Amino acid sequence: MNAVTRRLAGHLVRGLVMIWVVTTISFVIIRNIPGNPVLGQYETLIERGMSPDQAERATAALYGFLPTGSLWEQYTGYMKALLHLDLGQSLSTPGTEVVTLIGSAAKWTILPVLGGTLLSFVLGVTLGVYAGVKRSGKLGDLLSISGSLLHGVPQYVIGLLVLAIFTTLWPIFPAGGPVDVEFVPGFNAGYLASLIQHATLPVLTYALASYGGWVLAMKSSVATVLGDDFILAAELRGLSRGVLFRYIARNAILPLFTILALSLGMLFGGAIFIERIFNYPGLGLLLVNSIGARDYALMGGTFLVTTMAIIVVNIAADLLYAVIDPRVRTGGVA
Repeated sequence: MNAVTRRLAGHLVRGLVMIWVVTTISFVIIRNIPGNPVLGQYETLIERGMSPDQAERATAALYGFLPTGSLWEQYTGYMKALLHLDLGQSLSTPGTEVVTLIGSAAKWTILPVLGGTLLSFVLGVTLGVYAGVKRSGKLGDLLSISGSLLHGVPQYVIGLLVLAIFTTLWPIFPAGGPVDVEFVPGFNAGYLASLIQHATLPVLTYALASYGGWVLAMKSSVATVLGDDFILAAELRGLSRGVLFRYIARNAILPLFTILALSLGMLFGGAIFIERIFNYPGLGLLLVNSIGARDYALMGGTFLVTTMAIIVVNIAADLLYAVIDPRVRTGGVA
């Protein structure tokens, strides 16, 4: 078994354990919320005239486990339902499966988060190389200051500033929503242009929120690489500045792929604030609305899916690091 296969197997095992822990925590939270919403729903249905069996089945459909029986019986029922991708039904949207609502909201989170992450990664890494190489000059100081300032500002503050600047001070972008209602959904110019226009500010907020971290991390990595022997050898060989720049960037960027996974996880967490600010119908806004409506099935399902997405991204980033760095592929010291 080679090094990459061992790493994949290890990550899969740890990922499954983490998912099991999250689902267990989700079950315990729903089961022990003050007032016991599961039992409350069961008793309400009986008061409305249902038989105990009917109320039990209806409550199980909503929450994914039976409201009666021992805690272990409820837990095993909940886990069996999850294995069949049954997250229950939404209380705030009667008759709608939680999986359906999460699937509809996921696209509005994934695309802006990925867009903002890639934009900030490319921009931050590129400028971080210049900040590291020119660290004793004015350009390096300016880039470092900009990175430090943005890195210290919370995501929701950046979102509020972006919203105020580009929708009030300079009203060139729409204030919220995913698309103008006047356009018919489909692959047409008007609808696509409206999608891009509405997504611009959320993507910009995600990018600005993580840009500072990339600049500072890349600058630090470049400073480490500049002291390596192969850089001195390249300079003695008289290589052009462009080739030398690529040498430095290629080796300095490797440690940042681990940070990439953490950055995506932080942005997924920040989606709760950013989507609320821009009224963007993604997983973050869905979670906020489910909390406000005390929709515990939807709350638990959204939390579970978001956690699983972060775990998958971490595994993918680590495998990408193994592909890029030959020392990992051969089992050497990274």
